[in-house]
Amino acid sequence: MFKDITPLLADHEAFEAVVDALAAAGRDADGVTTVDKVIGMEARGFIVAAPVALALRAGFVPVRKAGKLPGQVHAVTFDLEYGSATLEIHRDAVAPGERVLLVDDVLATGGTVAAARELVEACGGEVVGVAMLMELTFLPGREAVGDLPLTVLMSV
Repeated sequence: MFKDITPLLADHEAFEAVVDALAAAGRDADGVTTVDKVIGMEARGFIVAAPVALALRAGFVPVRKAGKLPGQVHAVTFDLEYGSATLEIHRDAVAPGERVLLVDDVLATGGTVAAARELVEACGGEVVGVAMLMELTFLPGREAVGDLPLTVLMSV
């Protein structure tokens, strides 16, 4: 089931509100940023994660499909509802001990979140939260998120 986010992106006020709401997942109760990096998963995750990173004054790290990043990478292959995929991260994208917020547009089966978490941990970082624009509640995405704090702006 495809969900089109382009009308949201075209409305600067709505998009800004979404970015602010997602960025809240990377702040403590006093509004202080608690993450060093924000990771966006290919490809629509880049659209929301990059401005979240700017709002938090944190670094942005793309997690990409296999073969898209230059240099040395960590890679994870995982199952999707319709096959399998491989995601990669630069080996030096997250320093040991850095705290990371995962941001994407849709939480479905959770495979992408689990793979991104594994990649961050391979770098020595720690995922401290997940922020999603939308959750497809009829799929088991929350199970893959596990014990991580999860921020979802809309459930479908």
